[in-house]
Amino acid sequence: MLLNYSPTSPFVRKVTVLLHETGLADQVTLKSVDAWAETEALTADNPLSMVPTLVLEDGSTLFDSPVICDFLDHMHRGARMLPSSGEARWRVLRDQALADGILDCAVLVFVEINKRPEEKRWDWWLGLKRRAIWRALECLEQQAPDIGSRVDLGSISMAVALAYLDLRDAVGEWRGKCPRLAAWFGGFSDRPSMRATAPPV
Repeated sequence: MLLNYSPTSPFVRKVTVLLHETGLADQVTLKSVDAWAETEALTADNPLSMVPTLVLEDGSTLFDSPVICDFLDHMHRGARMLPSSGEARWRVLRDQALADGILDCAVLVFVEINKRPEEKRWDWWLGLKRRAIWRALECLEQQAPDIGSRVDLGSISMAVALAYLDLRDAVGEWRGKCPRLAAWFGGFSDRPSMRATAPPV
C-alpha cells in the first residue's frame, strides 16, 4: 500500500501513529506530495487533492483519515483502535470528532495567517476559530483524568491535535490553563509511535 502524505499534516500523522501502534508501518510506503500544488499524480488518486490518501494494492483509494484509520484497524490482529460496538465505540468516535474539530479550526487559523494576504486577513474569523479551540481544550481538560493509559483512535487523535497546536502556535501556550491535559499529553508524546512520526521542526 502507498500513503500520499505531507510530513506536517496532522491528519496524516494520525494515520501514521496508528500504523506504528498496530505494527503495520512496514506495510505502507510513504509518498510525500504537495497537496497545495494540485498535482496530477495526487488528484488522480484523490480528486480533492488532499492528504492523507491511501492507495490500496488493487489501485483503489481511500480518504480521509477516519476512513483510512478504520480500514487499517481491520488489518491487524491486536486490540482494536476503534472498538466494534457499544459505549466504548461511541466514546472513541466522539473523541476523534472533537480532536478533528480542533484540527479543522487550527488548520483554518494557519491558512488565514500564512496563506491569505495580510491585508485580507479576517480577525473575526480567527477569533471564532480560536474560541472554538479553547472550548474544546476545556472539554478535554475535564475528561483528561478519564483518558488514563488508553491507546485507541480517540487518544491518538487527541494527542495529534495537541501536537499540531504546538507546531502551528494556533492558540499560544495552552498548558497553563489545561494542566491535567498537559500532563497526559506529556506522557503520550513519549510513546515510540509519536516520536517516530514527529513533523520536522
